[in-house]
Amino acid sequence: MKNLIIIRHAKSSWNNPVSDKLRKLSERGRNDATIVSAESSKWMIDDFFLFSSSAIRAIETASIFATNYSFPLNQIIINEDLYTFDENKLEIFIRTLNKDLENVILFGHNSAITNFVNKFGDIFIENVPTSGLVWIKFDCKDWKLLKKGSTIKVLFPRDLKYE
Repeated sequence: MKNLIIIRHAKSSWNNPVSDKLRKLSERGRNDATIVSAESSKWMIDDFFLFSSSAIRAIETASIFATNYSFPLNQIIINEDLYTFDENKLEIFIRTLNKDLENVILFGHNSAITNFVNKFGDIFIENVPTSGLVWIKFDCKDWKLLKKGSTIKVLFPRDLKYE
């Protein structure tokens, strides 16, 4: 059995003229990541590996979640291959994960995330928003044998914001 929790990076700031990979989180992004990570920490699985895209906004999001999960920041695995907007490249990355990894949390980008969760989950999601979390469980012993799984949880910032 494999668990994949896939999280779209939080809302980034467009205030500074920097390259896409160097954009940082906006205040709203930091707030949304904090509330989603705090809520999901109540039911988060133990003993997981945490991977992040190399984009600053993804690393900052992963750091917020890691802090709320009491996960050591120096153990976040930053991987250039997760800086992709293509679900096929995301799928290739996931299929090449070590088969001994049972529980994986990934921080990445749209449209790769939305398209991936719709291909492999059993709930249609029109769009995974920034700071959105989707947990899919796969009935396989090796990531390379990935096939359609069961969507266990979906958590978006709007689910936690009350007027």
